[in-house]
Amino acid sequence: MVCQSRRSIGSGPGRAMVDFDPRMDEYYPLLTAAHGNVKVRVRQSMDGKALIMTGLLGLPAGQPVLRVAPMPADVNAAGDIFGGWVMAHVDIAGGIVATQRARGRVATVAVNSFQFKQPVSVGDVVSFYADVIEVGRTSITVDVSVYAERNPASPLVVKVTEAKLTFVALDREGVKRLVPAAVS
Repeated sequence: MVCQSRRSIGSGPGRAMVDFDPRMDEYYPLLTAAHGNVKVRVRQSMDGKALIMTGLLGLPAGQPVLRVAPMPADVNAAGDIFGGWVMAHVDIAGGIVATQRARGRVATVAVNSFQFKQPVSVGDVVSFYADVIEVGRTSITVDVSVYAERNPASPLVVKVTEAKLTFVALDREGVKRLVPAAVS
């Protein structure tokens, strides 16, 4: 790649350095994200003063907890996948990592935040990444990031949803129990 210029975009954890390749008229940055370094595709704004992210060039590092392809039966009247479909799968993905950390049964007790960033469409392959971000005496808070892989002919990955959920560890009778110490 011929690097004509290097620019900094964003701020905080989303800050990135980008290299511009004049032959492709695209920038190739590396963003430091929750799941490692992620390559993104950006374009310059019409006035030339800003860089606009148009999508990721790949999924985050690591293995998704869940991957699903939504079907035509999952669409709403506008032709997008129902938000409830996404929410249900976020709960499943978060529950998987919470169950692993609790080493047993858990139940969702709170949806702390939930943000839809872009619609999901039929044909997208949707990947759910989940990480335990906090462990209390009986609770486990999980961060879930959702990405859609689109357009196989010209692959594009977009972040479609972010959520934080809290789960509580339960015993066999469904009563709250202590979360065991982490296994080293």
